[in-house]
Amino acid sequence: MSLVEKGYQVTVVDDLSMGVKANLATVADQVEFHEHDVCDHEFMHSILDEDFDYIYYLAAIASVADSVERPYETHQVNQESVVDTLEYLRVKGYQPKKFLFTSSAAVYGNYPELPKREDSRVQPLTPYAVDKYASERFTIDYGDLYGLSTVAVRFFNVFGPRQNPNSPYSGVLSIVTNCLLKDQQFTLYGDGSQTRDFIYVKDIVNALIFISEATNSYGVYNIGYGKKHALLDVIRMFEEAAGKKLKIQFAEARNGDIQESLADITRLKELGFKANWGLENGLREYWEYADGKSK
Repeated sequence: MSLVEKGYQVTVVDDLSMGVKANLATVADQVEFHEHDVCDHEFMHSILDEDFDYIYYLAAIASVADSVERPYETHQVNQESVVDTLEYLRVKGYQPKKFLFTSSAAVYGNYPELPKREDSRVQPLTPYAVDKYASERFTIDYGDLYGLSTVAVRFFNVFGPRQNPNSPYSGVLSIVTNCLLKDQQFTLYGDGSQTRDFIYVKDIVNALIFISEATNSYGVYNIGYGKKHALLDVIRMFEEAAGKKLKIQFAEARNGDIQESLADITRLKELGFKANWGLENGLREYWEYADGKSK
């Protein structure tokens, strides 16, 4: 269930650099939308003066590969804007019920220990991962030092409707979907044996709301299914859901890409969260959405 469906008054800030306003079409008359850059601190301060009950900080240059090409811009968006927001809340004395920062499993890097626990060794290998880790630490420290109610989450591999496929930095399954729809060739970086803990976007939304509303949530939470799948196996599952075969061209692995990833979700389970969808159901609904939209 979304925030709008739960009856919240929702304000969205997005510069649309990685999305489109049409993604909000079904709730356009129920949310307040601002097309703006989160690095415009003066503007963000004016928004924060509304004194929100919950703040979900999802704004980011959301690509490992893109951050390697644009490290400083990534830093401005993925860390500096976060710290400025936290500092403004502190200075103004605002006390949201929860400030939730969305981090990433990329902070774990290629350190071989699996599954990845929240207290596992971190090994950020790219500007994206470095900034995500630094920002989650700032988030937690602002809670510990200044009394803000804060929490951070580490997304594993999210997929689902409205993910933008029109960029080489997009989520891999959105690109696979686009190639299947258009009968185009898909470039697979590596041999397909790299493993990921994919999670459907509807379970992500439910987890974010659950964590933010839980009065006893604190620290960092992994959000995944706690199951790893080889990328090539997931593609085969998706082909089965679509009833179509994907044309694949293999290429060298990209710098910064992680070889293995798997979430330990013990803390999330102990908080009381349970995913509703799962990988296969998510793949099936994602294909139905994409195929229906293309007709």
